[in-house]
Amino acid sequence: MNSILLVLEGVGMAFDAIRENKVRAALTIAGVAVGVFVVVAMGAVVNGIRGSFQQDLESIGATTFIVQRRSNGIGGCDGTDEKCPDRRNPPISFAEWDIIKRIPGVQGTIGMLGGSAAFAYRNNRLENVSYDAYSPEWPEINTSDIAPGRNFTRAEYDAGQPVVLLNDTLKAQLFGDSEPIGKQVMIAGQPFTVIGIYNPKAGFLRTLEGKGPDTPRAILPLQSGVRQLDLYRGGLTLMVRPQATASQSEVMDLVTASLRARRGLKPGTNNTFYLVEQDRLLETFDQLFGAIFAVGLALSAVALLVGGVGVVAIMTISVTERTREIGVRKALGATAGTIRWQFLVEASTLTSIGAMIGLALGGALAWIIRTASPIPATLPGSIIITALAASAVTGIAFGTIPAIRASRLDPVEALRYE
Repeated sequence: MNSILLVLEGVGMAFDAIRENKVRAALTIAGVAVGVFVVVAMGAVVNGIRGSFQQDLESIGATTFIVQRRSNGIGGCDGTDEKCPDRRNPPISFAEWDIIKRIPGVQGTIGMLGGSAAFAYRNNRLENVSYDAYSPEWPEINTSDIAPGRNFTRAEYDAGQPVVLLNDTLKAQLFGDSEPIGKQVMIAGQPFTVIGIYNPKAGFLRTLEGKGPDTPRAILPLQSGVRQLDLYRGGLTLMVRPQATASQSEVMDLVTASLRARRGLKPGTNNTFYLVEQDRLLETFDQLFGAIFAVGLALSAVALLVGGVGVVAIMTISVTERTREIGVRKALGATAGTIRWQFLVEASTLTSIGAMIGLALGGALAWIIRTASPIPATLPGSIIITALAASAVTGIAFGTIPAIRASRLDPVEALRYE
């Protein structure tokens, strides 16, 4: 009961300090609020983007992995750099694709190429529209609703038929409200028949790279892209999906062994290709956004430091103004620990007010970002706990010196203080 009374008294002292030192209190609360706001806002954005990215990966398949020519890790070199060893890696070939298809434990292998070209229908023309050239199984890795129309068949793919699917945005820009199915669009001057309209369900990162529903885009058979549009075959990337009964690591080992044998790599020689599993992609994401979040934490720490300095100033003034009061309390039997506790509660209350304001502002910003942009900003409980803990630690850490000073006052000298 006594502890509760001491806490309530400390909280009351904090509000008295705010009323009596409005400017200093406002600076202290603002510093803590800004620090908490930065942590909450950045945490919400990073958490939302990570969740969206994880959904994109899960839509591809938990055990699906990528076979590609070059590294895409943060530590990897830029493939355009003359000194980058990845430049010497041979492209993933169609023959190697066929080999991987026949490996035991492989359920399916989807080939991917990409390009951009001018799309035109009658008087409507759009320059530099990006398109994806896939094998027929592409819906397994690109969650989309196809309506109206259909996907291209294996026969159309093998024959390199000039057929294409447009996303809703590209369809609207080329055809408006008219029916597009069965009509021909010109892609880089070549006629392609529209067989379907698809609506991609992409997360934030796929939207950021131009594969979201708001960006005009198209999908066509990979063989059609190579034959009709002269797509560069050396850009081939493969998505390999293991069978449900096969482990990802075993299939990856078999793919690695097959490619090394095909390329004649001797034992001890580095691979001239890369296999990237989902966990590696998520790890790359965490490295990238972890660095961004670290910068945010540094900015937050500066703001909390400003708030902490304000706590020291206010609490020091509070100790000075209450010197006689402290002397009276000690003369009536209050211990040094009791005095220390009250002043620490007062300091923590100041920083907690700032934390609540920062949380409210950060939560409001996360809601605005979530509703007004493709970033799915969400506020996890861990961020809230971290923000509150940081404010409490700031109050205790910076309030300790004034609290100790108050607890060490000599009661006789304190009673004489004017």
